[in-house]
Amino acid sequence: MPIATLIVDDEPLAREGLRMLLARDAAITAIEEARNGHEAVAAIRARRPDLVFLDVQMPGMDGISVIREIGPERMPAVVFVTAHDRYAVQAFEINAIDYLLKPFTAERFAGALERAKARLARPEGAGSELASVVENAGLRYVKRLAVRAVGRIFFVDVEEVEWFQAAENYVELHTARGTHLLHVAMNTLEKSLDPELFLRIHRCLIVNVRRIRELQPATHGEYVVVLESGARLESGRTYRERIRLLTANPF
Repeated sequence: MPIATLIVDDEPLAREGLRMLLARDAAITAIEEARNGHEAVAAIRARRPDLVFLDVQMPGMDGISVIREIGPERMPAVVFVTAHDRYAVQAFEINAIDYLLKPFTAERFAGALERAKARLARPEGAGSELASVVENAGLRYVKRLAVRAVGRIFFVDVEEVEWFQAAENYVELHTARGTHLLHVAMNTLEKSLDPELFLRIHRCLIVNVRRIRELQPATHGEYVVVLESGARLESGRTYRERIRLLTANPF
């Protein structure tokens, strides 16, 4: 059967790699791309693809939010593309929805595509499975962090953090009540944070989007991110597309 496919990923190289792999299969009759969740929602509504390769973690609107916006019962067949750890992957497996864990091999991709084809032949159960994923999606994001200080351990709700900043082998948590150190890699921390609440604006900076007061354009496509506390953070050039998504109203 002919299959129209949509690739959703904020990384151009990831989209290109999926496109090359899909082009090898004669059953794939059309390949569209979306760079973010908002484009994905528009493409799904306008073109109704048969199959979507959906990145889980994207800035602004992530893959789970795309499903919420469309509605699980109206979503095409989905193969998740994720860089999440094995616990998140196990959650997807339990719900019988296939996934590709970055980086993946051509053989792993071929297996996922074959399972997606089988799903398309019996699509009646996909909606309920997606609904279960959406319902449980928020469980994978950390809600509070344990911070060790001299002689004690205390807890910080992640929503209280204004921004995170890399500091060698640690990450600084900046809150209204002070700065704390957490022994974790920046990339590991980013995967544990809700992308609807936190945005990486620099290889060393992750910002709580609810604490952003304004954006001031700077040179070379960079921004000065001004927080409600008055703190001013400079974005990295490679993160400008992520930040520009903040300026787009949902309507």
